[in-house]
Amino acid sequence: MTTTSERVAGSRTRQASQRVSQSVFDGSRLRVVLLVDVYDGAQQQFLEAYEQLCNQVASVPGHVSDQLCQSIENPSQWLITSEWESAPPFLAWVNSEEHVRMVEPLHSCVRDTRSLRFHVVRETGGPAADADRGKRRLQTSPRIGDGVIRHALTFTVKPGSEEIVAKILADYASPEPQVDDTTRLCRTSLFMHGNRVVRAIEVRGDLLAALRHVARQPEVRAVEEAINPHLEQDRDLNDPESARVFFTRAALPAVHHVTAERQDTQAERYALYYPARPDRGMKLAELLARQDEAAADDPRSPVLRSTIFQRDDVVVRLIDVHGGLDAADPVQALGLADPGQVAELTTLQDDAVGADASASGDGRLARFLERARMDLVTDRRSPDA
Repeated sequence: MTTTSERVAGSRTRQASQRVSQSVFDGSRLRVVLLVDVYDGAQQQFLEAYEQLCNQVASVPGHVSDQLCQSIENPSQWLITSEWESAPPFLAWVNSEEHVRMVEPLHSCVRDTRSLRFHVVRETGGPAADADRGKRRLQTSPRIGDGVIRHALTFTVKPGSEEIVAKILADYASPEPQVDDTTRLCRTSLFMHGNRVVRAIEVRGDLLAALRHVARQPEVRAVEEAINPHLEQDRDLNDPESARVFFTRAALPAVHHVTAERQDTQAERYALYYPARPDRGMKLAELLARQDEAAADDPRSPVLRSTIFQRDDVVVRLIDVHGGLDAADPVQALGLADPGQVAELTTLQDDAVGADASASGDGRLARFLERARMDLVTDRRSPDA
């Protein structure tokens, strides 16, 4: 049997930057694991719903294979694993309205689910398997994280209600940061851009446990109920299905995180909103990721940390900036050095056409930066975070 080290030497490899602790743009294959708890007596219904789902998934671009497994100890516990050519096509599918509709038949027979996503780093197998695996891209070394998981939610409110919503979101009492013995809320940053709200959270430990903990806190429930009348998408938090659909659509996953070698405890946090042109969101996020990775090695760059969040055509870049955004070079702060790229990938160009008709180069990028900048609502850190 061929060893894993021998296969890596002969495979397509990519050296993972030690400054990038998270990225979906490695090009390596993706393994998705879904743990499912099925209601007692609903196993046959679940199996039929899965078979319908898997027939539809088979035609999704980037999908390779999937398996459905049932526990040998508890017939209510099931495991779905799927393999994808890389992370971007999976994320494009799982974050789509098509996916929301596709999995709807499962909801009536499933009590709980937990989704885990992994890049394939090493593989073992016989000679026949090696012939195919040798064509795959594998990382030569694992990523080294900082122990923090980053996630965001985004939603829109009714035009005209922005000031009311901002006040509600700024004035709430912070929930208890300690979730359990291993999980703690570290930081919550809230921003608005027009009528779009982005809530970014940082968690040390179990993200799902933290999200459930926050949702149960009375102060958070009160805020969520207070903004309900102002949301463009209706929801009923007392209806589990309504709440589930809302938060599924609101999820804004982190797709890339990079930290420069330089540190500054006084760095200021900003969020930039890049509304992508139709079907260009993932390409835009990848371009920003590549440029942030390169900038992390540049001692002149004021951006010390960058997290890119992306779902469909919504791209948000959360950055910690040395010396503040106003003093920063707009080219380095925006993360897009070419106005042509901005015009090709985002609608920021459309917003600034009139004001920037005679501007060029850095002047135009400065205008784009101002258009992309989100308004800070609140930025809270827990003690000892």
